[in-house]
Formats: sequence, C-alpha cells, structure tokens
Amino acid sequence: MTPNLSTTLGIALAGACGTLMRYWVGLATARISQSLPWGTILINISGSFAIAFFGTLTLDNGRFQVSDTARLMFMVGICGGYTTFSSFTLQTLDLLRGGAPGRALLNIVLSVTLGMAGVTAGYLAAQALAPPRPIPDAGKSS
Repeated sequence: MTPNLSTTLGIALAGACGTLMRYWVGLATARISQSLPWGTILINISGSFAIAFFGTLTLDNGRFQVSDTARLMFMVGICGGYTTFSSFTLQTLDLLRGGAPGRALLNIVLSVTLGMAGVTAGYLAAQALAPPRPIPDAGKSS
C-alpha cells in the first residue's frame, strides 16, 4: 500500500485524538497515580485491548469489513497516539499465535530491558547536561 496524502493526514488526525485521550485519562487518574502510575497502566491495558479487539474484528475474514485506511487510522493513529504499548503487545501476541513463543519472550525481554536501558541512558545524559540543582533541605519548614 503506497501512502497518500489523505491517508497520512487521516492517521495524523487520529493520532492527535489518541494523544488527547491519553492526556485525559492521565488527568482523570492523576489522584490515584501517586504511588504507582495507574493512569499509564490503564492506558496500556485498554490500548492493548482496543488494538486487538478492533484488529481482530476487521481482519479480511473478520466480522466487520473496513478499509485499510480505517484500520490504519484506528490501529496506527488512535492506538499509536494513545499508547505504543498496544503495538508491542499485539506484535507479541502475533508471535505467539504464529508458533514462535521463544521469539515472543525475546520480544518482551528485549523491549522491557532495552526500553529501561534507553530511558535510563536518556535520563543520565540529560542529567549530565543539566546544571546541578540544590537539594531542598527536608528538615527545614517553609
């Protein structure tokens, strides 16, 4: 499928909608997300459900027939803007369904481990570039 301008713009608009949905869920769950990122967990779980549910229903032999553009807008645009975790989990499920449990496990291990390494490296690199900030004295009251 060769990308065209209308498909690209449709995916971009859908991605913006997914991004806004992520923001709103984050706001709605901010109060309960102090000790654990419940908003992100909810986003990852619901996004994983949504991409698999829609993707399965709209397969060529699925219950509902939709255009390739509609599939891209929902699965890449909305779900991609909402969470990339949904793509990761769907691809892992596809590996399992394709009879490759070892590669599915490797995908999980590499994604989580290297993702943590990447976020740690980004954090450390940014910290190295940032001027040191004084640590507030926890013993003093304002």
